[in-house]
Amino acid sequence: MKNLFLTCLTLSMFTSCAQGEKPEIMPKEIQIKTALLPAPDDKKEGAMVYGYDEDGEVVVLRQGTNDLVCLADNPYNKGISVSCYFKDLDPFMKRGRDLKKEGKETMEVRKIRGEEVASGNLKMPESPSMMYIFYGTEETYDKTTGVIGDGKFRYVIYTPFATTESTGLPLKPHAKGMPWLMDPGTHRAHIMVGPN
Repeated sequence: MKNLFLTCLTLSMFTSCAQGEKPEIMPKEIQIKTALLPAPDDKKEGAMVYGYDEDGEVVVLRQGTNDLVCLADNPYNKGISVSCYFKDLDPFMKRGRDLKKEGKETMEVRKIRGEEVASGNLKMPESPSMMYIFYGTEETYDKTTGVIGDGKFRYVIYTPFATTESTGLPLKPHAKGMPWLMDPGTHRAHIMVGPN
């Protein structure tokens, strides 16, 4: 019993130290390369890219010239995940990042953004808006090239307030890779596709 207690104490001390450590921030060029992985080829060159500075703050790494916004991997999260989305989703995405930075949990973020959309203070796109996601494990991430070796795609099409009745989509996939509707009837309603 004593050994178990000491093991637990040691593990909790290690966890606390690990949580207090500053994450490794990739060089700007690598962050941009990785952030652009999910983008369609014809959109990569002109996409705006958000990433992280030396203090771990979200900053613009590259200004854009088209309608795509890409986000580098969050060094505070486990695994590697990058995304690109239609520029009209940027206020919604930025608000989520800001609320998370304030320490809000996921469900609280959803509630606050929902209230802000309902009041008109936060605008959602009126038309379906695309989001491309590419994700994988840290073990296969090449920090020198920005490539994710075991990466998979997932696609999300935001369609605020869409329902199964308005789209004909099911609420869950019945075959691998098929589209389905998540969070129907809410400001967050979106069509999920993949991974294959």
